[in-house]
Amino acid sequence: MRKKELRMVMTFHTTTEAMAAEKQFQNQGVPGRMIPVPREITAGCGLAWSAPADSRKLLLEAVEKAEIQYETWRELLL
Repeated sequence: MRKKELRMVMTFHTTTEAMAAEKQFQNQGVPGRMIPVPREITAGCGLAWSAPADSRKLLLEAVEKAEIQYETWRELLL
């Protein structure tokens, strides 16, 4: 069994927003990847960006800089 680690998970209202965010994050070098929304939470489009918990500040700065619309973010053990 894989060991769970604390991750920052950001969800989006629409798939379009999720894809735009993924492109921006990759262009800005933000660590992480797009995943299906974990069952512990619910989200509009079913996609979420998962990043190491220690990159929270970098991720939130990237969202603000690129004016990315997101639904919510949470820290989860994944």
